[in-house]
Amino acid sequence: MKKLTGFLGRFILDCATETGKATLMVRSAAFWSFKADIEWHQAFIQAVRVGVDSLPVTALTSFFTGMVLALQAGSTTRNIFNEPIYIGALVGFSLVKELGPVLTAIVVAGRAGSAMAAELGTMCVTEQIDALHTLGTNPSRYLVIPRFIACMLVIPFLTVFADFSGIIGGFMVAVLKLDVPSTTYTNDILTFMEIKDFMHGFVKTFIFAFMIATVCCYKGLSTRGGAEGVGRSTTSAVVISMVLVLILDYFATAVLVSIGI
Repeated sequence: MKKLTGFLGRFILDCATETGKATLMVRSAAFWSFKADIEWHQAFIQAVRVGVDSLPVTALTSFFTGMVLALQAGSTTRNIFNEPIYIGALVGFSLVKELGPVLTAIVVAGRAGSAMAAELGTMCVTEQIDALHTLGTNPSRYLVIPRFIACMLVIPFLTVFADFSGIIGGFMVAVLKLDVPSTTYTNDILTFMEIKDFMHGFVKTFIFAFMIATVCCYKGLSTRGGAEGVGRSTTSAVVISMVLVLILDYFATAVLVSIGI
């Protein structure tokens, strides 16, 4: 019991310490974003890496997710109502409100977040961060802020593209395999879905984007221990980001539902 209590105490203290350091990094980035000129060229480069490079895998993941949703929904409704009904509504609501934002955030965390952590970690262990300090350049201004801007601007658009990709995948299965008329599929979405349903998932993307940028940048900048440390930081950044996506998804959903979105 004493060992368990000691382990839990150390775990809580470590989490609090890491959270505090990450908060200081975010505060520094916020300070320098108003204090000095933003490196828009670096932000554009990071936006390409986060958005354009992640687009194919995001679209493919969402496309087949929509296909699976349509197939499962058709099978379930056919067993209950003897025919596949409301396939478009089921696929649309599932993707727009939950699966689109969550899957996109997880893919970006694994694809682009790991690259951010590895790049910053390599710069840290090769003393390039110290060189920036020597040259009078704040690392937050040159390295952290462009990555925050890229994530906050690009991930929402990636999510919208993923939503459409998944709906198209569900459309193909519904029409070609379940023999649902194409007009019925589209009418289900247009009839039952409102703008607030889209905004429910769209708002979540900004929360996920901020969290991914914070975790990956912090883990990269806190890397120690050479090449092995870079590997540990990259793995930790991806795992923590994916877990936090699921945790924040619940709390964000609870808040949005409570305010009627």
